[in-house]
Amino acid sequence: MSEMKTALILGGSRGIGHACAVTLAGEGYDIAFTYATCEEAAAATKAEIEALGRRCFCWQAALQDAEIPTRITEQAIAALGHLDALIYVAGRTEWYNMPQLTAEQVDALYTLNYRAPLLCTAAASRHMIERGIRGSILYITSTHGVRAYPRDQIYGGLKAGLMRSTESIALELSEHGIRVNTVAPGMINVRGGDSDERLHREWARKVPLGRYGKATEVANAVAFLVSDKASYITGVTLKVDGGLVLPGMPEDDSPDAGYGWTRRG
Repeated sequence: MSEMKTALILGGSRGIGHACAVTLAGEGYDIAFTYATCEEAAAATKAEIEALGRRCFCWQAALQDAEIPTRITEQAIAALGHLDALIYVAGRTEWYNMPQLTAEQVDALYTLNYRAPLLCTAAASRHMIERGIRGSILYITSTHGVRAYPRDQIYGGLKAGLMRSTESIALELSEHGIRVNTVAPGMINVRGGDSDERLHREWARKVPLGRYGKATEVANAVAFLVSDKASYITGVTLKVDGGLVLPGMPEDDSPDAGYGWTRRG
């Protein structure tokens, strides 16, 4: 197996995914990533990674389609030559009123936020097992999977389910030396700018550390967990939330609580 490390990031063009891609490239990884709609952001991310001297491949991918997660994972493996780390960031953040809930709303979140990461994991783990790669698989979830809020019954429930699935997958794949973990961000300002200052100050009061988190801070946690420095860590959920959902923190009934007013695509 090549000494060059490689990573596939599902949803890597913007926000947390972009930060993960650039951070890992800085750590010496060749990168493959997907994006949903923003070709301009994807091109800029690819150029940023290549400027660091790393190979980079990117593809538009509708991960909510049943056959795409397996296909894109296999395509990335072929492009990179092998796969050391799979990082699933892609997802939709939606809040729904329970009395008006529809099947289409449930399916829209389920297919992208839960089914797709499992299908990507199946394809990646087959490759790692066949090649004898002691790889790492990591999911970006949310503190909504830890604490419940009104109208997040699908989003938060699926994030909680993915955290629970992480434990089972970690148990199964441990015999092959493959580690599986989760990072659960909360209150991360992924679309920062001067116009955000008022909301930043308002929401920052709800965080014990007194500020929003940065996408790069989530990426640093991801880089640690997929690295050999975390070689004895598997099946865990690491919260990156400034203490937001620690026991004893006051509840908040707004649907954005625990994640922030930002959205992650």
